[in-house]
Formats: sequence, structure tokens, C-alpha cells
Amino acid sequence: MKIFCGRANPTTGSVEWLEEDEHYDYHQEIARSSYADMLHDKDRNIKYYQGIRAAVSRVKDRGQKALVLDIGTGTGLLSMMAVTAGADFCYAIEVFKPMADAAVKIVEKNGFSDKIKVINKHSTEVTVGPDGDMPCRANILITELFDTELIGEGALPSYEHAHRHLMQEDCEAVPHSATIYAQLVESRRMWSWNKLFPVRVQTSHGEQVIVPPSELERCPGAPSVYDIQLNQVSPTDFTVLSDVLPMFSVDFSKQVSSSAACYSRQFEPLASGQAQVVLSWWDIGMDPEGKIRCTMAPFWAHADPQELQWRDHWMQCVYFLPQEEPVVQGSALCLVAHHDDYCVWYSLQRTSPQKNGRIHPARPVCDCQAHLLWNRPRFGEINDQHRTDQYAQALRTVLKPDSICLCVSDGSLLSMLAHYLGAEQVLTIESSAASHRLMKKIFKANHLEDKINVIEKRPELLTSEDLEGKKVSLLLGEPFFTTSLLPWHNLYFWYVRTALDQHLGPGAVVMPQAASLHAVVVEFRDLWRIRSPCGDCEGFDVHIMDDMIKHALDFRESKEAEPHPLWEYPCRSLSEPQRVLTFDFRQPVPAQPVRAEGSIELTRPGRSHGAVLWMEYHLTPDSTISTGLLTPAEDKGYCCWNPHCKQAVYFFSTMLDPRAPLGGPQTVSYTVEFQPLTGDVAMDFTLADTLGDGHGLTLP
Repeated sequence: MKIFCGRANPTTGSVEWLEEDEHYDYHQEIARSSYADMLHDKDRNIKYYQGIRAAVSRVKDRGQKALVLDIGTGTGLLSMMAVTAGADFCYAIEVFKPMADAAVKIVEKNGFSDKIKVINKHSTEVTVGPDGDMPCRANILITELFDTELIGEGALPSYEHAHRHLMQEDCEAVPHSATIYAQLVESRRMWSWNKLFPVRVQTSHGEQVIVPPSELERCPGAPSVYDIQLNQVSPTDFTVLSDVLPMFSVDFSKQVSSSAACYSRQFEPLASGQAQVVLSWWDIGMDPEGKIRCTMAPFWAHADPQELQWRDHWMQCVYFLPQEEPVVQGSALCLVAHHDDYCVWYSLQRTSPQKNGRIHPARPVCDCQAHLLWNRPRFGEINDQHRTDQYAQALRTVLKPDSICLCVSDGSLLSMLAHYLGAEQVLTIESSAASHRLMKKIFKANHLEDKINVIEKRPELLTSEDLEGKKVSLLLGEPFFTTSLLPWHNLYFWYVRTALDQHLGPGAVVMPQAASLHAVVVEFRDLWRIRSPCGDCEGFDVHIMDDMIKHALDFRESKEAEPHPLWEYPCRSLSEPQRVLTFDFRQPVPAQPVRAEGSIELTRPGRSHGAVLWMEYHLTPDSTISTGLLTPAEDKGYCCWNPHCKQAVYFFSTMLDPRAPLGGPQTVSYTVEFQPLTGDVAMDFTLADTLGDGHGLTLP
């Protein structure tokens, strides 16, 4: 059966109704899930298997039958481990129906159907009794309900319910416990992901400084954690202010509470500085003695950095204190971890909350609008002074004293640059109420509320009255739009420029004047694992899961490029970067597709995992902003990516299997087509290997 789905097209700005398969969302979820990453996480799998064997043995040693409840079974892997370890029966709970169906097939394929019952329900809906899903309570609880924050997927409420309704008293649990760790640091780079810094603009009248409104400075920020690959943050980017502090632990073998709580740890700062950021991670102990541990610690806090396991389904956490606070080396302070049923946050206090009786502060909520409009990378981008200087330098070459400037980008400071650099009149379009309110605050804080006119409407709806009857002589954009996910989605600026054509005066300048799409073929150090088939996992056949993901990827949207912040995922370029398509913003969007064909020669040895694509914006003939590669690759091909942007990754499926021959392709042929009607960038890659045959991938 087919259904109609409404989607806002991020490139054209229009709402489209598309006919999709009724299981469309399921296929998206599966195609972009972390199942492959988890199955490739050997450290996780081995530790779980060890913990399960030990738990089954302890139950058997007590003369009891080993009855397992596996919540969030996924592929059924942990249940199969339990049966292999000697469990008498397993109840495998999986709420996501496509996964539950796959688990049934995988269990059957491996010959465990008589010992494992897959239940397609949420664990809170499972019943116990003669007519229930389970005839009696279980005595071994196995779960993998964790995210990077540990509790963000609802682990605490699920454990709380399971102990009350599904488990025997004194049951075993795998994992047995978890501990959250924290380390206080000062980091200008990470703090720039959370606060607006003063922005400096050199003008003919001296330096002007754009200052943040007081509301932004006071705002505690967004409550959401920023999960990143902390191992890719250079140690030179932060100053450690505390030892690694164990903040709190959860014993999963006993009744768990999801109620809000706080935990205080006193420490003496290792150095004086500004306390700004809390780095956090967790480990899980698979046994009561804590001998079998699986840790998310970054390399500097890892017991054996050489044994560090790469994984993307569990990373590390960056939390921002509500305000930066000065700390003095050796002067005792208390770091406080707060949590509710789904979130963790931190505060710094001079005395322990237990001593002064302070009430647990509520979860921080943004009240300045900025954290609702700008994500963490966007904060970093706006705070990048070098990037601001590039735009300012380009503006100086195109601005005239009588320039009428119209700025089109979400929550951008470009309009302020244009004003300070001498434009006669500046207008900016903010299509959302949130961005309109935020920019009003920023303009007021800088005494520009009467200097820059903010228009709250979609750019396509602009009228001559909005422009006070004047024609625009300079149309500006970064471009940046909050709806953009892939690099070319910001081509929305081109569609806006086309819609505004009637409002542009004779000889009007558009900045950027053009954009180009670039590509390079790469070998990833680790990221390839998230799309690599597993086949066999700890002795269990999970080919059915591989086939399920492959089938999901056959659906149109699930095959699209994936946005990834590649500064977190090291890779080597196997080719030189190549410009594959150009978009001329000085002209309206053409009626016909823009098409290019070519080939990319591979100049370095390696496994071609995929192509990375990004946009470059040509502000003027002499000034270009790259959203991808920032510098030419080193001799060995190591890449330096723009840390504020996500790049688009097209994985070459035939090269993701580690069992594939290493010869690899010598050239990658491509066809690229920009489709004006939909705003899509369609691609077809052909990998030609050393034997002369190829593999075609059609990628929208």
C-alpha cells in the first residue's frame, strides 16, 4: 500500500507531497540506525557475553532455573548468548516491529526458537501470569537501553518498571551497574559552542564590536547534551581543572528509581581558570565484583589507551555550566550532577547541597532564543573570527555608500557587518518568529534597532512595500538556513535570489556570487563500520540483519547522502578534491537540469569507502568559504575538515565489507545532476577496479 507524505523541501522551500511505501519510516529508521555499529563493537559484545555467562552460572549455582528477560533485544544477540551460556529460557522484548520480526528470524536461523520467545511490546506492557507474556517473573535481567548520556533512552523508567513487575527479588542483572564520570575543564573552543562571543569588525572609523545581549549571557543554555567523539578534540583545546570524578552509580540488580536526584563531589581544582565545561562518560560493570567493565572513557582517562574501542553508538558527553565561574587551584569546590528520568546536567557550587540544604535546580531551559535557533556547530561558526573577517573583507569590495542591502540567512550577523562597513540601508529577512526575536535582541544590545530593518516573513513573499519602494543593490547570504541538513540544501539561497529578482536593481550584486559542489574519494579510519555488513557476530549468524539493512537502503530517501561532521571521523583522501558542479547565483535558477560527468582518479592506495561532498561559496572572485576541506590534504592524504559544518558522505557499499579484496578501484566515474524542480542533487558513481569491471551505485 502507498501513502502520501508531506515534506518541507529544504532546498526549494516548498512543501511537497510524495507517494511512499507504507513502511517508509521503518526503512528510514533501519537504514540510519546504529545496529551495524553495535554488532561491530567487539569490546561491548565480549564483555556482555562474559557478564551473561557469569550471571547464568551464579543462578545455576543456587540451584535455580535461569530465566532471562532481555529488554530491547534488537537482533536477539544477547538472548542467544544467554541460551548458549546455559539459560533455560529467554523472553526477548523488542518494541520496534521490524526488528522484532528480524529477531524471530535470526533466533530461528541459529536454532534457538525453542528457548527464546520474542515479544513485540514495550517492556512496560509485558504481562506476567498463566495467560501472560511470561508465565512467571525472570531472575536474570539483560538490557542494552543506553545512549551516550546513559539514561537518555529511558533506561531508568524501564528498569524501575521491570524490577517492580517483571523480575524476582535478588535477581541478577547484566550489566550489573553503571558509573558516570565527569571532568571539569576550561575550553574556549567548547565554550564557543554555547555562548555568543564579542565579534570584532574593522571599519574605516576604527574597530566596532558586536556584543551579545545580556539575555544571552545570562541564559543557562539548552538542556540537551552535546555528544561527540571526544577523542578527536585536541588536548590543546582545553585545560583540565579537576581529576576525573565518579559522580554517581546505578545498581541495576536492585530496584531503580527514575525520580530526580543530585549527587555532589567535592574536589580541589588542579589549576586556576574559568570553569566552563564538564566532560562526561560512563562505564558499565557486567558483574557484581566489577571485574568485567566496558568503558566509554576518552584516551587520556582510559586504563589502556592501546585497547580503546571505536564506537559511534556510545560516545562522550559535553555539558555546559549555566555560567562560567572562576576557580582557584587548591580551593575546594563541589561539582553537582543532577538528573531526572531522561537528562543529566551539572552545576558548580561552593558548598555541598547536602550541607546548605539547597533545592535541586530545575533542568536548564533556554530563555534567550539563541539556543533554540542555533545548534552547537552554528554557535562555533558565528564565533569564528577568521570566518567573520573573510566576509567583512569580501563586503568591503562590493559595498558602496548608497548600497541598499538585503540579507537572507537565518539568524545571521551579516546585516550588522554591512551596516558597520557603510551600507546606506540594511534590511534582513527572518522567516521564523524565534529568529526575528533573537535578532531584535542582538540589534538592540548594539544600538542598531533603528538602523537595521527586520522583516518577519518568508523571502518569497517579500513585497515592494517591505522594501519601502526601493530596489536592492546588494543581496547578501552566508548562506545558512536552519532547515538544511546536507550541504546543497543551502542552495535555498539561489531559489530566494530567483524569487527576489523583481526587487533587484540594475547591476545589483549578489554575494556569494556563486557556489560549487566538490567531491573527494576517501578511506575512513572507522566510520565505515556503521554501514559495514557483520555476517557473523560472536559465533551467531546475523546475515538476516545485514539483508534487512540492505533492503532498507533500497528505498529512495534511505539511500541519500548522510550528513556527518567529519572533523570527528578521521579519513584519508585517496584522490585530489574535484569540482563537480557550479551554481551561478548572479543568474536565476535555470529551468533545465545542470549536469556534469567526469571521473576521479585515485592517486593514493587504500580502500575506497565512499565519496565526501561539500559546498564552497565564492563570495567574490578572490574570496571563497569552504564548508568541507580547509587545506590541501597532506602527503598521506589526511584531511582537515571545516569543524562547523557537516559534510555529505556517500558510502560505496561494495567496499564496506572488510572481507572485500584490497585491490579496489583505480578510478571513480560520476554523473552529477542538479534538478531545479526539486532541488535534488542526483548522482551515479561507478567504481572501476583493477580487473576492469565496475560497480554502479545510483545515489539520489
